[in-house]
Amino acid sequence: MEQLQRRLAEFAEARQWGRYHTPKNLAAALSVEAGELVEIFQWLTPEESLRVMTAPDAADRVRDEVADVLAYLLQFCEVLEIDALDALEAKIERNEKRFPVHGNGHSME
Repeated sequence: MEQLQRRLAEFAEARQWGRYHTPKNLAAALSVEAGELVEIFQWLTPEESLRVMTAPDAADRVRDEVADVLAYLLQFCEVLEIDALDALEAKIERNEKRFPVHGNGHSME
């Protein structure tokens, strides 16, 4: 993960994009890319969405948008010095306490 973050930072530095990579701009770009991922699934039925990776063109689009979302998230974390994996682990631990498993495993009931 750190290696990918460094590679993204070097890519941006080589193009002098650093001045544009503010937390606000990166959060906005992340939102746009997440929206583009949602757009792929927008009018699909739940069943069709489960099969999206079986269509080569759709699968390529999904992979590209996932990559864009992850790239902007990693750049956002780089700028704010957030360890994404540590943040995720801490969030999972909070959620395990917040949503304990009850009897049948359906903690939403």
